[in-house]
Amino acid sequence: MTSPRAGDSRDRVLALLPRGEAIRNFVYTDALRLTASHVDLAVASVVPNDEIRRLLVEQFGDFDVIEDRPAHRMSGALRDAIDVAHGRWLWSEAAQERWRRRDAEVDERGSRLKHSLRRAGTRPFANRRGLELLDTTYERLARRFEVSDDDRALLERVGPSLVFNASHVHGHAAAPIVAAARALQVTTAAFVFSWDNLTSQGRVIPRYDAFLVWTDDLRTALLRQYPRIDPELVFVTGTPQFDSHFDDRLAWTRSDYCDRLGLDPERPIVLYTTGMPNHMPGEPDIVEELADRMTSLDRQPQLVVRVYAKDRSNRFDDLRARRPDISFPPVAWDANWLTPMPEDTALWSNMLRHADVGVNVASTVSLELCMFDRPVVNIGYNPRSVATSVIDYSRYYRFDHYSPVVASGAVQVAPNVDAALEFVAVALADPASRSNERRALLREFFGDVLDGHAADRVASTLAALARNQHRAAV
Repeated sequence: MTSPRAGDSRDRVLALLPRGEAIRNFVYTDALRLTASHVDLAVASVVPNDEIRRLLVEQFGDFDVIEDRPAHRMSGALRDAIDVAHGRWLWSEAAQERWRRRDAEVDERGSRLKHSLRRAGTRPFANRRGLELLDTTYERLARRFEVSDDDRALLERVGPSLVFNASHVHGHAAAPIVAAARALQVTTAAFVFSWDNLTSQGRVIPRYDAFLVWTDDLRTALLRQYPRIDPELVFVTGTPQFDSHFDDRLAWTRSDYCDRLGLDPERPIVLYTTGMPNHMPGEPDIVEELADRMTSLDRQPQLVVRVYAKDRSNRFDDLRARRPDISFPPVAWDANWLTPMPEDTALWSNMLRHADVGVNVASTVSLELCMFDRPVVNIGYNPRSVATSVIDYSRYYRFDHYSPVVASGAVQVAPNVDAALEFVAVALADPASRSNERRALLREFFGDVLDGHAADRVASTLAALARNQHRAAV
């Protein structure tokens, strides 16, 4: 463990913000500001635009910029191999789907031989011991080829007792700094970004000493997959991204909300939230068919579509142009580093708050709708234009992270458009239906960490970690 800088009397955290969503979670909330009230805080962040730069300077003064740089071909290739081996070992429903999708991509692009050789080469490592060996090898390569003199100089200048990566799954840009910290024996911690990451998003690379996670179930899953991790260093904090849903200062009246979006406050609002284009091809067809069929429902519901913020395909442009009866509110995200802008926070919370029914395909949004006690209808059928041999929408409901949501009864999965329309109609007529199931799901899933105070728990956890490591070093 490296010692803090000479003359230091306080503990010091270096927080890494390697993606726009990490800025949302830890800067727009009070997580890092509160951390700075307990310990010395230094920040290194990506900079999507001038507005975010000014915001970071206002909150933290001088900060270091994380630049995007390509991985070295050797360490990058090994990282890809680790991801393949981990998926084959884990073999979750999501891992199997990723495996199938890679096969389909190879069929489209060629290079089948290279693809087969990579899988064959990683097969002997698709076990705990093999993966640990690959992790160790990757760490050595990263220290040799990825870590720059600037990374080392940053750590020497800041002298942190803790380096915290605010989003492990988006952490490629931060990985060299983490590797440098581990080489200097500085304690590292990461926030596990989302509830599906451990079963759907590949291996946790690079290694970390400590983790902050959403829930007890995620803590259990993390320790099961990575038994080398010290259980005492895995902390259940909840996630700050939901804190805004509990902030009454951000709540708009229904009239105000409808004025902003050009909606009729007297008519029901059906909120459809879309998914990733490679996971949900043909989704515009589903949206349009629902819009057509909803005209037969009482009180003429209004369809509001929140296009997935990371969808840069423009696949909804035609529908937006042809169907003025469907509302497509602008999504205030900057494409650089996939960054939610500050104004999106209140808009998104109020879209959930004022939805009378929410519709989506196996999304985290289902949990958020439950936080506002809103009925949830899940689309479990394919658009007519997409064969199930290409993508099977129904399979998403068997994924490890989402199947408990289905089993809870808090959501209804529609096997066809007729069922989807019926579920929407029933929910509009009786919005309290399944309310008990929605509340029970949130209690079971989050326990006592869904209360609008995740940022406080993150701050106190980071401060305690930094304090303990500082005291161990001096």
